[in-house]
Amino acid sequence: MQVLSVTPEIFPLIKTGGLADVTGALPVALAGKGVTMRTLVPGYPQIMDAFKKKKPVHHYPLLQGGKASVHAVQIAGLDLFVLDAPHLFDRPGGPYGNATGADWPDNWRRFAALSQVGGDIAGGAVSGYQPDIVHAHDWQSAMTLAYMRYGKAVGTPSMITVHNLAFQGQFGAGIFGELGLPAAAMALDGVEYYGGVGFLKAGLQAAWAITTVSPTYAQEIRSPEFGMGLDGLINMRSVDLYGIVNGIDTAIWNPETDKHLVSSYTARTLKARHPNRTAVEDRFNLDRDDSPIVCVISRLTWQKGMDILATVVDGIVARGARLAILGSGDAGLEGALLAAAARHRGRIGVVVGYDEALSHTMQGGCDAIIIPSRFEPCGLTQLYGLRYGCVPVVARTGGLADTVIDANEAAISAGVATGFQFAPADAGALLHAIRRLVAAHANPAIWTSMQRQGMKADVSWDKSAEKYLELYRLLLSKRLSDA
Repeated sequence: MQVLSVTPEIFPLIKTGGLADVTGALPVALAGKGVTMRTLVPGYPQIMDAFKKKKPVHHYPLLQGGKASVHAVQIAGLDLFVLDAPHLFDRPGGPYGNATGADWPDNWRRFAALSQVGGDIAGGAVSGYQPDIVHAHDWQSAMTLAYMRYGKAVGTPSMITVHNLAFQGQFGAGIFGELGLPAAAMALDGVEYYGGVGFLKAGLQAAWAITTVSPTYAQEIRSPEFGMGLDGLINMRSVDLYGIVNGIDTAIWNPETDKHLVSSYTARTLKARHPNRTAVEDRFNLDRDDSPIVCVISRLTWQKGMDILATVVDGIVARGARLAILGSGDAGLEGALLAAAARHRGRIGVVVGYDEALSHTMQGGCDAIIIPSRFEPCGLTQLYGLRYGCVPVVARTGGLADTVIDANEAAISAGVATGFQFAPADAGALLHAIRRLVAAHANPAIWTSMQRQGMKADVSWDKSAEKYLELYRLLLSKRLSDA
């Protein structure tokens, strides 16, 4: 089975979040299941620099304002189509904005170009290559499915994965004339969205199937609270909506072999975590004692519930826990957490920024990790926590609810608890969860059982990849039945 994936990010080449982890891991996970996935990505500088031999498989004399070409290459074990369009992608800064963080004003043009090329490849533009299925990711590649719908690939099965519905790619109606779509596409059942052009909306409308990155999030986005204005359309498409939870790379995230750890360990050798705990205490200037160390590894934003955390840090310390916080984001939240660390020297430590190696050390040395997100399509840090025996404390939403078994009395008695869920996502509920955590931590038998249960959980890509394969097969069977 040949699958064309279209994405703005792919690990390990270009990453701003969990989207890249998915698009980088899925081709590898599916390779042993009879699926050959080739991924179309923009030719950002770091991707163009990763291969020397430039031999285009398709040319564009004019693509959204300049010359462009498509290269078929292998990088880091991934089969790629790279869209070389220097006028769109050869820029400093991140994939979506400049070094100051401001979005590029022509992002609509950049990702319309990526999507147009995706639609062309789906329609047979690259000699000798014809995908059986096209799989687009998020708003940046969602228009691929619109170009397919109004082009040569109208009969090719397609699906879109929504990694975060909050980012939709909404633009003014004035851009429509430059998209190269027929006039009929500017309609309610096409790309039109509240009088403008909606990239994600267009993909949701055109896709044969819609997936989100957890079953609970798939249901949540059908409500006005989580649907971000698209719940009406999603409910109309509910029969084609699926939730498939993400996995993680268990070769990279493995406490038995992780070179970022001071001391490696397994579920049977949990005492070997202690040197990692000492390393965390040293890095965050925390007192050395037996109280639980609770970590936060997150973007410091409203969505992630970091304002909730900031209001309860004094209460967390009062309940006997220590805090190690790694993250960056909203300046006000950074300031509030740094002020809390100054108030509670030895009990709270904060490192502003992101440090991949340190994040591994924290998962390997802290007792628990707090994830108080207001909404979380899937979440990966709780999966890392489970894998490392760092017990997750999570808001009951999205993928957090799907992957953590709450330590209620029944779950503890049955020996299946892996963490603590709380709802609603507010200060009172979070503090109650911390109270439960501290009590459980004081009982070594309960705590060790929770750690080991979490470490036994299958957080790999294997089961998730199998579900994607089932969906691909379903779409192919639909095509055959419609033929």
